[in-house]
Amino acid sequence: MLVPGSVIGILGGGQLGRMIALAAAELGLKTHVLCPDKDSPAFQVSAHHICAAYDDRDALDRFAAAVDVVTYEFENVPLSTAEFLVARVPLKPGAKALAVTQDRLLEKTFVRDLSIETAPFAAVDDLAGLERAVAALGLPAVLKTRRFGYDGKGQVMIRPGDDLTAAWHALGRQSAILEGFVAFEREVSVVAARRGDGAFSAFDVTENVHREHILHTSTVPAALTAETAKRARIIARTIGDALDYEGVFAVELFVVGRGAGERVVVNEIAPRVHNSGHWTQDGAVTSQFEQHVRAIAGWPLGEVSRIGRAQMTNLIGADVHDWHALLAEPGAHVHLYGKDEARAGRKMGHVVRVKRDPDVCANIPEEGC
Repeated sequence: MLVPGSVIGILGGGQLGRMIALAAAELGLKTHVLCPDKDSPAFQVSAHHICAAYDDRDALDRFAAAVDVVTYEFENVPLSTAEFLVARVPLKPGAKALAVTQDRLLEKTFVRDLSIETAPFAAVDDLAGLERAVAALGLPAVLKTRRFGYDGKGQVMIRPGDDLTAAWHALGRQSAILEGFVAFEREVSVVAARRGDGAFSAFDVTENVHREHILHTSTVPAALTAETAKRARIIARTIGDALDYEGVFAVELFVVGRGAGERVVVNEIAPRVHNSGHWTQDGAVTSQFEQHVRAIAGWPLGEVSRIGRAQMTNLIGADVHDWHALLAEPGAHVHLYGKDEARAGRKMGHVVRVKRDPDVCANIPEEGC
């Protein structure tokens, strides 16, 4: 267990690392960030940082020697980096979570083997393999790279009549997975935390809307039956236990069907704090970032009750230029990431709007509401 004054090492210097560092500081913990980008937003708020490649062994040695635990803000940290560090300092979450979630085929297989429903899928290693997969799963379907895909990158939708050769070449002729298309009603996620001793806690299920493959809004509570929400949280706990996970993670799910026939299908696992959990910064008693710090420090997990109805809206690209108007909006909580250039498709910040609910607040300690 960490004590106040301990140092958390963070691999990755983006906005998630920045918000982890800010939450750690509130709890009297220091942070040390390693990232190859000299303009990393997390560098601005961390006590120490090293600007170096993730495979720089000398830098990793210095990093490991300066921290008490290491965590990461994104799932594409090289597995070799994680394995190098874990021999020198505790790594939370562990390397298993990275290994499973970095490869879409391994991830889907892992979830299926837990008897949890996913989209139908098949491995694709070449054009002939794609043809076989299409024959087995049918169309429409989504062809995805097995590794290094996010925000819609590294995937191609294939519809009836489309040229399979063109799709294979569009994906760069690399190892892939074909996923059968899921006709879903909505997309939701469960953001949860697990400590090393198995203690578990999940925030309310969040309903997510995407624009151009990038998360636009996250809203709680999600429009789900109570039974479906319970099932989603059980799925998250099952996955967390199977990974022996430590820290905050998210499970993205499709909601299929309606009413009594409603069910959830797992889409992806994110072994980190998650964009769809940003509403917790202002809409819950404990934010996902504080919860992550608590979990990897071995501290008691915080209260996850929401304080009302909340919606998080991402500020993408030029959206951030509305910061002044957003700050003047009653009830809006603005979070900016300190990035210099507002490029198209780049996450520049987010705003959380909370409508406090007296019925919810009646069940929360006064200081939390």
